[in-house]
Amino acid sequence: MNVDLLISFIIATSVLAISPGPDNIYVLMQSIVNGKIFGLATVAGLISGCLVHTTLVAFGVSAIIKESDSLFFIIKLFGASYLLYLAFKVFRSKAELSLTSEDIPEKSMWQLFKQGFIMNVLNPKVSIFFLAFFPGFLFSETMSTITQFYVLGLLFMFVSAVIFSTIAILAGSISNYIKQHKRLGFYLKWLQIIVFVGIAILIFTSEK
Repeated sequence: MNVDLLISFIIATSVLAISPGPDNIYVLMQSIVNGKIFGLATVAGLISGCLVHTTLVAFGVSAIIKESDSLFFIIKLFGASYLLYLAFKVFRSKAELSLTSEDIPEKSMWQLFKQGFIMNVLNPKVSIFFLAFFPGFLFSETMSTITQFYVLGLLFMFVSAVIFSTIAILAGSISNYIKQHKRLGFYLKWLQIIVFVGIAILIFTSEK
């Protein structure tokens, strides 16, 4: 078992969870508008949806890896290319963090959980991201590929849940900090670019 690879996966997941994106901004704004508990309900829904994507990728990619080396190379090439594309998209985006709670309706905890779950499950970009992200972090030569994907998926869910829950609980303080530190978006933007490019290189150089 390659423990260093798992540690790298956890670090990369942590950076991506902290970096501004639709999910954590959504959690932040729901927490500000509806309250911390409601933000946590949103987190629970978003994280639960990841299990569906993990299952799809685990069984789909495992079958491809068993099929042939050529198909696995194509998966690696796709993964690295997609992550470089994400890095380019971040590079082209504005560095400023825009927070607005206008026109966000109040909802029940169940409604927020359900919305977070559906939002995640019906987003094909999450499956594509998992497909691009996970194959480069297969960490064992003896453990089944499906099991490894589930371990990575559960680690991804755990790390994201901890960070998203922290955002929900500290929503007010985080919002004030972002407003007071205009350069924060710039630093997080470049941190995200570095992580995407680094993972792309790692995936492309990984072996079956």
